[in-house]
Amino acid sequence: MGKKGDLSNFERGMVVGARRAGLSISQSQLLGFSRTTISRVYKEWCEKGKTSSMRQSYGQKCLVDARGQRRMGRLIQADRRATLTEITTSYNRGMQQSICETTTRTTLRRMGYNSKRPHRVPLISTTNRKKRLQFARAHQNWTVEDWKNVVWSDESRFLLRHSVWGMFSWHTLGPLVPIGHRLNATAYLSIVSDHGHPFMTTMYPSSDGYFQQDNAPCHKARIISNWFLEHDNEFTVIKWPPQSPDLNPIEHLWDVVERELRALDVHPTNLHQLQDAILSILANISKECFQHLVESMPRRIKAVLKAKGGQTQY
Repeated sequence: MGKKGDLSNFERGMVVGARRAGLSISQSQLLGFSRTTISRVYKEWCEKGKTSSMRQSYGQKCLVDARGQRRMGRLIQADRRATLTEITTSYNRGMQQSICETTTRTTLRRMGYNSKRPHRVPLISTTNRKKRLQFARAHQNWTVEDWKNVVWSDESRFLLRHSVWGMFSWHTLGPLVPIGHRLNATAYLSIVSDHGHPFMTTMYPSSDGYFQQDNAPCHKARIISNWFLEHDNEFTVIKWPPQSPDLNPIEHLWDVVERELRALDVHPTNLHQLQDAILSILANISKECFQHLVESMPRRIKAVLKAKGGQTQY
């Protein structure tokens, strides 16, 4: 069952952001909250523009009240591609008290919105559609118990043009490794040998664990393949289909981290501060959150089968 009770401001923003992005209540449950909680929080936002669990009792008076937030929400729905300048200009028309772009940005973050550059989802090639379909068929009978044996890994770029590498399984979050440069095969070998290997052998001492990685060039290098062959008696590397971020639940975990990073009052200014901030965020993510992500795997597989290897809603 999902979490109940009052949520933090960030968790409320997660719920509102997920629903405004078009996710159903069932899909939003991947965040780890109950259907009742998701419905209540989203209703409060729609009716009152409320994303905070407590009243603001200090600091500068908010220039955009609940009514103003609803007005801003309507402007966004009318044009999802509007820039911050365009939203501010449209909002100020007919208003007695105008606001600046900084206030607009702060209000949007409070409402659960994040600015993103519009981009096209790359089309999945015919060859890769077949590989995705083959993978889904090979794993269509896997249960949640089977997926609990998988460790998910990925690199993700956050602020400052810096990246981190992380991993997690049903049981726990794994190590977080900062990457201060372009990741090559040699650097990746150090990561999997120094961090991935101990995690796998500790979590799955019976050698029944599976290690997941995507098809980044450095992951497919000869020295990496040879290293995995040397350790194939300790764990199995999943043959991952290309163009399949929708199948990897760690992508959703990175989304949670990125939203909270952008909501920080003081943003990190260097790689060390960024690592500390991400570690702090991960430490406060409930175990139920990433367990729900693993539980979504049978549904993701079914979605790929239904799409005949094509793109899915995930």
